[in-house]
Amino acid sequence: MYDVIVVGVGGFGSSCLYHLARRGLRVLGLDRFPPAHNHGSSHGETRIIRQAYFEHPDYVPLLLRSYQLWRELESESELELMRLCGLLLSGPPDGVVVPGCCEAARRYGVPVEQPDRQELAQRFPGFRFPDQFEAVFEPLGGYLHVETCVRTHLEQARRWGADIETGHAIQHWQADATGVRVQTDQSEFKAASLVLTPGAWAGDLLATIPGLPELEVRRKVLLWHPVRSPVFDVAEGGCGFLFEMPQGTFYGFPSTDGRTVKVAEHSGGLAVADPLKLDRQLHDSDVDPVAAFLQEVMPDVDVRPERHAVCLYTMTPDQDFLIDRHPDHSQVVFGAGFSGHGFKFTSAIGELLAEMIITGQTPDAARFLSLDRFRS
Repeated sequence: MYDVIVVGVGGFGSSCLYHLARRGLRVLGLDRFPPAHNHGSSHGETRIIRQAYFEHPDYVPLLLRSYQLWRELESESELELMRLCGLLLSGPPDGVVVPGCCEAARRYGVPVEQPDRQELAQRFPGFRFPDQFEAVFEPLGGYLHVETCVRTHLEQARRWGADIETGHAIQHWQADATGVRVQTDQSEFKAASLVLTPGAWAGDLLATIPGLPELEVRRKVLLWHPVRSPVFDVAEGGCGFLFEMPQGTFYGFPSTDGRTVKVAEHSGGLAVADPLKLDRQLHDSDVDPVAAFLQEVMPDVDVRPERHAVCLYTMTPDQDFLIDRHPDHSQVVFGAGFSGHGFKFTSAIGELLAEMIITGQTPDAARFLSLDRFRS
């Protein structure tokens, strides 16, 4: 019998498994797919990381801890997981992105710069800024190597004694006074406690939790576009970027291969009824919005993508995360609904979920993400 079972060992589950194992617990990680797979939300080579968080300033303490933990994991593994190349964020002065960044930076002392339009043209020659747009540059922004992060958490978890079983489809789980049981299509596993981090399968595996809001799974497409200028190359000072446009929010990364930049639309996305039947084909409707953005903002990038990948967002109604304890089973905690902006937090939230299991308490930093906000 295990101390803890972690169901779903993608971004958040792999981190939680690592933190539990590192603290000496006997833990098991279960997943349908092999490590760092491309069937969920945590793949596609890179994910943005930043501190001046426009979505909500209360995320900043979690981000500051995330940065610390990524660096600790790099030291432990002797691998590069995080590249701080800077992040350019732009949008209208009365929008969400620029005012939100400035408020988070002001409240927590995050270093940011606000170049004027002349300086923007000089420092960021690969970008064209729409009239009236303002911009913020966050020098401590950058990106994470997403698959490497997941693999490293799992490899280090194994080094600390964790067991990991993949190829197991979770059928159901139950909890009672004796502990928890998890039934897969192959076997039953028992433990004292359970962590549920099931990603796009959260709607099914968390369905018995009272007050759980509807979680919508969305199909999201990542595109790699050829570049016609070296200004986007990370080796030449290229940075990440995010633009709040009238037609949607678009983001991307510097060129890490010297040939392409990865670009995607953060807004929108079609609902997915069954994550196992995800449409992985590329359609004109996937390409056209990004192509229009590139034509307007990044004219030195080819509008025709060279390759693509498809991933999933699991959205809460308010687009904030869900981190809480099962109201009827105190030995069960869960993390879900990370709404397309969660991966950067995986190091800290994995630690937080582990603390919830070990201490029986919910840390103050996570209280604004609890189920209580959906209860009338």
